[in-house]
Amino acid sequence: MIGQTVRVIVDRPLGSCHPEHQDLYYPVNYGYIEGIMAPDGEELDAYILGVYEAVKEFTGRVIAIVHRLDDIEDKLVVAPEKLILTEKEIREQVRFQEQYFQSEIIM
Repeated sequence: MIGQTVRVIVDRPLGSCHPEHQDLYYPVNYGYIEGIMAPDGEELDAYILGVYEAVKEFTGRVIAIVHRLDDIEDKLVVAPEKLILTEKEIREQVRFQEQYFQSEIIM
């Protein structure tokens, strides 16, 4: 899916907290790709990087995949069309949640 344009429906906007784990704060917009199912039976999740205000939805380019080695679900990384981020920059921005998993960034 890297390079594809997708629309993310945001269910955890920048500045919000996780609905079940109130100590988990979202410093980025986070949501799902409608109609693409992940192995956990839910729609595929995506981090939105490079957007610095809370949004309800976002259309952008998949720039990476966070492949979790100890979970059944990967996460997409979606950004504005011309934004280029390094693996290190992506890892730093998704650390708030990925710190609880072993993962690799596929670009």
